[in-house]
Amino acid sequence: MKSVVKIDSKVMHGTPCFSGTRVAVQTFFDWLEEGNSVNYFLEQFPSVKRAQVLALLESAREHALAEAVAMR
Repeated sequence: MKSVVKIDSKVMHGTPCFSGTRVAVQTFFDWLEEGNSVNYFLEQFPSVKRAQVLALLESAREHALAEAVAMR
């Protein structure tokens, strides 16, 4: 996950961003919540790579599944 998301106090005041960009991870989730597609997000934020988005989604999926199992 470190290669996908970076927190740097000098970039966006330490907001978690996609590595190598100034695009906040929260922005991605906000766009999805509004009903936008991953493709549309990538078109609007070309500095973010598809592999970064997919790795973030995979990490979120793994986290959600682990929490679900722990709650059993």
